Amino acid sequence: MCGRFALITPPARLARYFEATLGDGVEPEQAPSWNVAPTDQVLGVIGRHTEGQATLSRALTPFRWGLIPSWAKDPKAGSRLFNARGETVATKASFRSAFKSHRIIVPGDGFYEWHKLNNGRKQPHYFTRADGAPLAMAGISEWWRDRNGPADAPPIRSCSIITTTASQDMEGIHDRMPVILSPDVFDVWLDPEIEDVNELTALVRAAPAGTILHHPVSARIGNVRNNDPDLVAPITP
Repeated sequence: MCGRFALITPPARLARYFEATLGDGVEPEQAPSWNVAPTDQVLGVIGRHTEGQATLSRALTPFRWGLIPSWAKDPKAGSRLFNARGETVATKASFRSAFKSHRIIVPGDGFYEWHKLNNGRKQPHYFTRADGAPLAMAGISEWWRDRNGPADAPPIRSCSIITTTASQDMEGIHDRMPVILSPDVFDVWLDPEIEDVNELTALVRAAPAGTILHHPVSARIGNVRNNDPDLVAPITP
């Protein structure tokens, strides 16, 4: 959890919602994806202090989904670290540095979770915000550079989505869910100068009941080669 999500809204619209600029490498109308999987490129909102400005500025930046710790020997670690548990994100070696200084928001239109049925099969469900707004999933990021590669090789920007104990909105489908941030805490979460662990971990919690809705969708979502609008269409299980 959360191992698949949808990123459909064009970056230009996401930038307006998050009051962010488009970072380098982000096209205003890049192709949507209904089946984002670990190691895919995703978008992240970062915060930074600009000289001469009193408020935090935000930028929408590309990341590889699956955090690669800066000390990792190779990027393979990222394929496993696409989620960070909220209970240990501030202390686990793979995540604590990123949690302290490199927090981001990972936008999405919805995420998928599977419900294990009595017959042993798993029924996927698609979760979206009840108010129709984009999801603002709490994330952390790192920059990784291959120490054995060419000196001018660009670093890899990677990220992980933080999860927490599920709220009643999951209705017994799964016991975990992504941390979904509300707009009033965006700046606190994104500010790299805020390092108070207690203040930050207080934000790592389930969104209030009624924040998200869900419906069953096709099992086709389980195949990463499938990527089309029908994946989010409601079905009768």
